[in-house]
Amino acid sequence: MSRRLASFALAAALTAGACAPDYQAADTALAQPEGPYRLASGDKLRVIVFGQDNLSNIYAVDGSGKISMPLINTVSAQGRTTQQLAREIEAKLRGGYVREPKVSVEVDTYRPFFVLGEVTNSGQFPFVNGMTVQNAVAIAGGFTPRGQRNSAEITRQIDGQTVTITVPITYPVQAGDTIVIKERWF
Repeated sequence: MSRRLASFALAAALTAGACAPDYQAADTALAQPEGPYRLASGDKLRVIVFGQDNLSNIYAVDGSGKISMPLINTVSAQGRTTQQLAREIEAKLRGGYVREPKVSVEVDTYRPFFVLGEVTNSGQFPFVNGMTVQNAVAIAGGFTPRGQRNSAEITRQIDGQTVTITVPITYPVQAGDTIVIKERWF
């Protein structure tokens, strides 16, 4: 089991194991940085090949997790960091197309996140780095009068597995997350 999945599972156990979940312990276990951002379908990338303006452009990561570039066709971006992708593009360009290529890759637009349930405007929204569940709910127009205001469910892909956990509203959101605000019982 990967470290990321183990951390998420630990938080799930901590929050599910008690009648009054200890969100602080779950938040502490999961709020630690999980390393560099990993690319996935829905991201748009700015690829700059220095000295090759015709290759420099914004490329979308397609449904299969790849980008398609002139000369080198498709390159797998799924699960890679921007630095790893830049090195892969350089290697492919070096294979007979460009002498000593220098490539830079950065995320132009992050894949969206989704908010469902007891919010004013459910839907898909553009991701912003550093966002929490509370920020996401604000972007979705706020809670409805019946919305549970102290916790939410987040569904996330971790190492190819779909994981759902109940978290406090101060929990950090990642691109691609689905947030569900449950109905509260008065």
